[in-house]
Amino acid sequence: MSRSVLIIEDDPRIRRMLQMTLQREGLEVTEAGSGEDGLERLAERTFDVILLDLMLPGKDGFEVCREIRRTSNTPVIMVTARSDSHDVVAGLEAGADDYVSKPFVVKELSARIRALARRTRAPEPRVHLQVGDLEIAPADGTVTRDGELLSLTRTEFRLLCELATEPGRVLSREELLERVWGYDYFGDSRLVDVHVRRLRKKIEPDPGNPTLVTTVRGMGYRVPG
Repeated sequence: MSRSVLIIEDDPRIRRMLQMTLQREGLEVTEAGSGEDGLERLAERTFDVILLDLMLPGKDGFEVCREIRRTSNTPVIMVTARSDSHDVVAGLEAGADDYVSKPFVVKELSARIRALARRTRAPEPRVHLQVGDLEIAPADGTVTRDGELLSLTRTEFRLLCELATEPGRVLSREELLERVWGYDYFGDSRLVDVHVRRLRKKIEPDPGNPTLVTTVRGMGYRVPG
C-alpha cells in the first residue's frame, strides 16, 4: 500500500529532489511551495504524513503546524537546518511529531515517514485502560474524563497507551522512542520530553505538578501502578 506524503517546502530544488527520491522509495508525493498552499492541499484531501519546512515565506512552519493541529492529527515531520537550536523544541511544541535536520539522508527520512504512517492505531493489549480518572479505549483511539473526550494527537495518544499498559513501571526515553515512534535508530530524547510536556498539558489537572505521568529522574516516565 502506497503511503501519501505532503511536502511543504519553498525551495523548488529541494521539493523536486524529495519528490524524485521519495517516489523511488514507493511513496506518493504531493508538493506545496508555501504554508498557505500546503493548508489548501490539506483542505482538499488527507495524507499519511506531512513533511514541513520551518523556514517558509509568509506563514512559517510553526504557524502552519499549529493550524494543522487545530483540525488534524496527521503526523508532521519538521525540517530544520539546525538540530541543536531552539527551533527543534519550538517545532515539537507547535505539534510536530518528529524532525529531521538538513542535510538529511533520504533513506532514513523514508524510514521515518513509513514508521509514522504505520501508526494508524495505538497498540491494543487490552480492550480498556485506565490512568487515574482517565478512561482509555485503544481500539477506538479515545481518551475521556468524566465522559468528556480529550483531544490528543496520534503520538500523544500512543505515548499514553504505552505507559498505561505497564502501570507502575518506569519506561526509559529510549524504550519509548522505540515503542512510540518505531525508529530503529538512536533518536533524540527531546522527542519524548516535549511530547510528555504536551500530553501533561492536556491530561493533568495541574501540569506543573503532574500526578498521572510522572518523571523518575535519570530513568524515564511512568503512570501510577
